[in-house]
Amino acid sequence: MKRIGFIGCGNMAQAMIGGIVKAGKYPGSRITASDLNEKNLAAVVERYGIEAAANNIQCAEGADIVILAVKPNLYERIISEVRDAFREDAIVVTIAAGRSMDSTEGAFGRRIKVVRVMPNTPSLVGEGMSSLCNNDLVSEGELQEVVEIFESFGRTEVVEEKLMDVVTSVSGSAPAYIYMFIEAMADGAVLDGMPREKAYKMAAQTVLGAAKMVVETGKHPGQLKDEVCSPGGTTIEAVATFEEKGLRNAVITAMRRCTEKSREMSRG
Repeated sequence: MKRIGFIGCGNMAQAMIGGIVKAGKYPGSRITASDLNEKNLAAVVERYGIEAAANNIQCAEGADIVILAVKPNLYERIISEVRDAFREDAIVVTIAAGRSMDSTEGAFGRRIKVVRVMPNTPSLVGEGMSSLCNNDLVSEGELQEVVEIFESFGRTEVVEEKLMDVVTSVSGSAPAYIYMFIEAMADGAVLDGMPREKAYKMAAQTVLGAAKMVVETGKHPGQLKDEVCSPGGTTIEAVATFEEKGLRNAVITAMRRCTEKSREMSRG
């Protein structure tokens, strides 16, 4: 059984570790983590039964798959610290926006197996969406092992690297758009007299249920929308207002700007 190493043990890493352990594919004894925050690391070790590394180098030395779960601005420093500790057959998994596989190899100063992943924050509740791509040194079997890790806390999709900037806009950054929509729905209900706590609960559950309908029925979102809209009814009145105010155009424009920003970051 392979050993997984996490360099960095923040919220996203904890979501991954929790998902992996709960899925039962890897026991805690096969997961090692390092983090500058010793108190935080100790809490994760106790909660999930994983092993704590004394430092980042020790974490990298013993792992077959190393997940760099640190902020993007720390990648250069962390890689320069640990690159000589990586085994030749080890796989490095990056989860930073705007970090190309070529830039990761460049930081290591040699060819190395790289899987680039864009997860999102719903991974924290086991409903993440992660997109993956890999360089040519990673075999199909090795890629599948990484896919299974990320499937333990959500869904996955393998894409070409050229699409990773689009992935940022459609899933990586997208939870923020949904939170704004939920907040706006709740504000509308509060405006008409509903207590805010109830409004948030109803809006959030409705978004969750609607998303599940799309995923589980396989129906086109437009068809599901039509099924709610009765002729001359309340729903089509709201839909017509969204069209009048340009909801679709606003969403598409925002996503394109998000994608372009990710491309700018990728270009450095």
